[in-house]
Amino acid sequence: MTSLPWNDELNAALVERKAVGRYRFSRTRTGAQGTNIVVDDKSVLSFCSNDYLGLAANEEITQAFVRAAETEGVGSGAAHLLTGHSQYHHELELALADFLGQQRVLLFSTGYMANLAVIDGLLQRGDTVIQDKLNHASLLDGGRISAAEQLRYPHLDMASLSRRLESAATAEHKLIVSDGVFSMDGDLAPLPELMTLSQQHNAGLFIDDAHGLGVLGKTGRGLTEHFQIADDEQPIVMGTFGKAFGTAGAFIAADEVVIETLVQQARSYVYTTAQPAAVAAATLASLKIVQEQSWRREKLQALIAQFRLGAKQLGLTLMESFTPIQPVIIGDDQQALKIGQALEKQNILVGVIRPPTVPKNSARLRITLSAEHSETQVNQLLAALESVSAH
Repeated sequence: MTSLPWNDELNAALVERKAVGRYRFSRTRTGAQGTNIVVDDKSVLSFCSNDYLGLAANEEITQAFVRAAETEGVGSGAAHLLTGHSQYHHELELALADFLGQQRVLLFSTGYMANLAVIDGLLQRGDTVIQDKLNHASLLDGGRISAAEQLRYPHLDMASLSRRLESAATAEHKLIVSDGVFSMDGDLAPLPELMTLSQQHNAGLFIDDAHGLGVLGKTGRGLTEHFQIADDEQPIVMGTFGKAFGTAGAFIAADEVVIETLVQQARSYVYTTAQPAAVAAATLASLKIVQEQSWRREKLQALIAQFRLGAKQLGLTLMESFTPIQPVIIGDDQQALKIGQALEKQNILVGVIRPPTVPKNSARLRITLSAEHSETQVNQLLAALESVSAH
């Protein structure tokens, strides 16, 4: 096999990454996603999925998928603009628009593609995109591939954002971009303040609500419902189905003009195969559960409160988050790895997050809770954290 001329350099970089405790590797899960899973042939109690409402293996959603696959097949076979757009896709877009109080919704195969579509599809040379420094990689990459100038502001710093907007006063168009719930910290974007600044500076506003959809708000509509934003004042919103909804794919919700513009010129929409129709059918079933079974969100909030109280009593360093994302700050990369491995020896699996995913010296255990967890399991996690922290 022919190697790259610079393979030696790549290998040296891999060796260095291992040495500093930043090497990543995949795990192989056997069976369905859930709280008790088998990973690399080992049974573990998992606190590291984004299955916030416990729907990834839900029987009703699974059966909706199977029924649709039996009639529609497995693959969509084409892009949405050719013959890949099924009746299930159409119904899901309509149902989501109604659920969210938005004029229109556009489906995407992944949240990454949806985020690229908005930034690259709506901005061009002479425009400016202004992003929170802790935004998801897909948002930052959207800024990188766009011809627009990209500016960033310190995390949640609205005064700095205001100054960035002032410095971009001569830009043809300006777009403020922020995560809704920040995936590594679990904190929320200050949506009312973002909306005020966007209005003051005549800028658009785009919110990635991947981790808020289904979780925040009385009916699970996410960040906009949490802050009680009126339907006719909502920003452009991206949401994903692979987290609280338990399926796969993503969408953009916005007004008619924005969505139609994306249909016409968003490259990650136009030039890719549509998600399978069966996935859209499963998501329709999931949407119904998200709307009707509010007990899942209520139980989740109770588990979050239980964990935070217990972690504080243990003297652990938490971040200001009331979402299912509960980071425990360790600091040192190697120490975070050591604690993660010690937990795994007790058959408890948590995410160990290190730079460059998070800032230097902020390595952490990324603990995520699900409505499928029990109080007993959360107590088991706290007991394990106490034992590994004592060494």
